[in-house]
Amino acid sequence: MARTKDFDENEVLKKAVDLFWYKGYNGTSMQDLVDGLGISRSSLYDTYGDKHTLFMKALESYQTSSSGAMCNIISNSVSAKVAIRRLLELTTYEMVGDNLHKGCFMTNAAVEVAPHDAEVNNMICRNDQLIEDAFYQAIKKGQESGEITNKKDARALTRFIINTVQGIRVSAKLTSDKAVFDDIVELTMSVLG
Repeated sequence: MARTKDFDENEVLKKAVDLFWYKGYNGTSMQDLVDGLGISRSSLYDTYGDKHTLFMKALESYQTSSSGAMCNIISNSVSAKVAIRRLLELTTYEMVGDNLHKGCFMTNAAVEVAPHDAEVNNMICRNDQLIEDAFYQAIKKGQESGEITNKKDARALTRFIINTVQGIRVSAKLTSDKAVFDDIVELTMSVLG
C-alpha cells in the first residue's frame, strides 16, 4: 500500500520556485532543497525525482502563472497600447517591488541554465514564442485600428518590446529606481506611434 504524503506538493513546489529563483540552479544544493522545502531527501526524490526534474517543474509552474497573466492582460485590454503599457508597468512594478532583486525566474534560467541545457532552452523558447505571439496579435490589432503605426513591421515591434521587457527584468537585478524604468516604459510607448 502506498504511503500518503504528509506535505502539500503544490506548496513544496512554490517553495522550490522561490529557492531556485533566489539562489539560481547552480547555487541551489540538494541540502538547500531539503532544508528549504521542509521535506526529507527521500520524499524529495520520491515525489519530484532529481534536482533537474524539480527545477523543470518549478520553471513550468512559474511559466504557467507568469505567461498566463501576460496573455490575460493582452487579451482583456481595451486597446493594444493599453495592453502593452499595462504589461510594461506590471513588469516594472514586479521588479521594483522585489527587495531581493531576484529578477525574473525565466530570464534568470535563460541566462544561467539554458545555454548548457537543451530541455531548459526548449521550455524558455516555447515560453518566449507564446509571449511573442500574444504581443504580435495585440500589435497587429493596434495597427489595423490605426492606434499603432503601420510604418514599422509588427513582428519587429513585437521583438523590440519583448527585448525591452527582458532588459527591464535584467536591470532590476541591479537597481530598483522606478524613475529608470518609467523612462524605459515611456520611450518604448513612443516607438509605437
